[in-house]
Amino acid sequence: MTQNKDQKRLVRARMHKTGESYTAARAALVDGASEPPPYAAPPKQWPKLAGMSDSAVQAKTGRTWAGWVKELDRARAYELKHPEIVKYLRANYDQVGPWWGQTVTVGYERIRGLREVQQNCNGAFQASKSRTFAVDVSTLFAAFKDSRRRKKWMGSGWKRVRTATEDRSIRADWDDGTQVNLYFTAKSPTKSSVSIEHTKLASKADAGKAKEAWHARLDALASTL
Repeated sequence: MTQNKDQKRLVRARMHKTGESYTAARAALVDGASEPPPYAAPPKQWPKLAGMSDSAVQAKTGRTWAGWVKELDRARAYELKHPEIVKYLRANYDQVGPWWGQTVTVGYERIRGLREVQQNCNGAFQASKSRTFAVDVSTLFAAFKDSRRRKKWMGSGWKRVRTATEDRSIRADWDDGTQVNLYFTAKSPTKSSVSIEHTKLASKADAGKAKEAWHARLDALASTL
C-alpha cells in the first residue's frame, strides 16, 4: 500500500513538472524512460508556438497538437533527432505525408522546447519574409537577378548567385557567410510575389534583425518598381 502511495506521489510530481497526463507520467516512470524536457508553453499556446492551428493539423493528420504530443511522447520522440522523428511518423502513420511529417515534427520540437521558433534542425536560425508586387514575375525576378537593377534598391550584403531557375528561384550567398533562398510566384500577368528565406543565422536576435532588414529592402524595391 505504501509503495503504491509513493508511486502515485512520484507520478503526480512528474505530471506537475512535465505537464504530462497521469498515464504518460506513470508509463515513463515504470518503463524507466529518460525524462522529457518541459513544455515550452501551456497547451493553449501550442498551436501558435507550433505555427499551425489545431483545426488545420487535425484536418490533415487526424490529430490535434495535444494528440500528437501524446503520441510522440509515448514513442519517446524527445530522445530522437529531427530526421528520426520524421521517419517514425512516415513509418507509423499513413495519413502523414512528407510535408506534414516535417510540420508535425517541427511543431512537436517547439512544444517540447527542443527548438526555438525560427531555428532549424541543425541549430541555426532563419528569417522569412514575403511580398507581393504589381509587376509580372519576370520583372520581379530580374530585379533580384540582374546586378545593376539590384544595386538600385538592395544596398550591401549580396555576394553572389549560387544557382538560379528563371522566374522561379535564386539561391545566393551573403557576404557574412549566411545564405538567402528566393522563391518567385506568378499570381497573374501583372502580379507576382517573392518569398525569402535568410538561413544560417547564428541566433534568434540575428533572425529578427534580418527580417527587419528585408522589410526595409522590399519597401525600397517597391519604390523602384
